[in-house]
Amino acid sequence: MSTTPAALKTTSPTNTVTRTPAVRNFLMWMLSFLAIPIAGFLGTAIVGRVDNLVSALVGGAVVGLIVGAVQALVSRRRLPLLRWMTASTIGTSVGLAVGTLAVGYQTSLGRLALAGLITGVIVGLAQTFALPASTRFRRLWLPVTAALWPLGWTVTTLAGIKVEEQIIVFGASGAFVYTLLAGLMLQVLLPQPVAKASAPSRSARR
Repeated sequence: MSTTPAALKTTSPTNTVTRTPAVRNFLMWMLSFLAIPIAGFLGTAIVGRVDNLVSALVGGAVVGLIVGAVQALVSRRRLPLLRWMTASTIGTSVGLAVGTLAVGYQTSLGRLALAGLITGVIVGLAQTFALPASTRFRRLWLPVTAALWPLGWTVTTLAGIKVEEQIIVFGASGAFVYTLLAGLMLQVLLPQPVAKASAPSRSARR
């Protein structure tokens, strides 16, 4: 007896997987840009101006904790929550403290860019070790992050934000650019999660 196309369809393998659309992952990631100005606002409410070592350490830790947690949560399980949150907290705290100290807590565009570069290097180094084992070309994350932090400060300064108030992190405009470019890089570095197809019906297994 010949096999009909319908029969062939119902007896297909059950371990087929369907890839989660990369566009959906990227759009979810873009939501995390809101966490940066919100975390900066909360950090400033706690420590005030970043004009000394303690305020930089504490303020950076607040921003790193919030942003790291949100980034991991919206990454659709591609970033490990605990490791990424810890790396972001330590990296941003130490990076901001070293960066702002190196420029004497000054807020000119050149000084902020230099402080951002130092912060980005330290954050990128910490986060590189927190990336999943399946990450491709993981060493690229360090130079990318090192470039994105001064870029974020540059965009924020040119947008007219009052950076002279010694804020903890760049504002929404810089955060959007940072998140956009970081998200594109993560699309390259991290494998896309896969979702298993639904189990076949009882009639299909007969």
